[in-house]
Amino acid sequence: MKPRTAPAPASVRKPPKRESAFAERFALFAECLLTGVWIALASLPVVTYPAAFAAGSRHLRRRTAHVGGGWREFVADFRAAVRGGWLAGLFGWAAALAVWVDVQAVRAGIPGGPLVGAVGLFALIGLAVAGLRAAAVWEPGASWRELLAAAGRRTVLDPAGSFLLVGGLAVVACSAWFVPPLAIPVLGAVAAAALAVEERGRRR
Repeated sequence: MKPRTAPAPASVRKPPKRESAFAERFALFAECLLTGVWIALASLPVVTYPAAFAAGSRHLRRRTAHVGGGWREFVADFRAAVRGGWLAGLFGWAAALAVWVDVQAVRAGIPGGPLVGAVGLFALIGLAVAGLRAAAVWEPGASWRELLAAAGRRTVLDPAGSFLLVGGLAVVACSAWFVPPLAIPVLGAVAAAALAVEERGRRR
């Protein structure tokens, strides 16, 4: 009977095999789609969408950093973000209502209506981009007012990144127009795009 060989020392054992780059990217893409569903569910109370995007962005940050976390961590982040985030959500809906009134003024043919409507629409888009940027860098305990103020400056100073996020919002709008259910998972891709834009800005 042959003697049993001793196990190899820990120093010479082979490290666990990592996933291929394609597998990691596909897993991240799938995680973005799942996060979009979570964001949509957390946004159902209407004024909680900033907190939902903040929690989704933080979840994706953990995923890209290979840190564990799932639905429970998302819910915990959402609860922390919604404490001040609901005010930001309310302000966003108020801005959307103001733009809707401007559009009605344009349709009614009021003098100066087209100019006011265009300015209001561009302001609403800029506000949405700033909101995405603020959500992408949110951390528990952060002030939404400070986050939005800093994100507004980055929106103006980094037009390339802002246009990228505008494109992401356009994809969501087109998805909702042609295939409404597809707009839900795409929200996660928009959150991932905001993360990429903010990371790009930090590395510049």
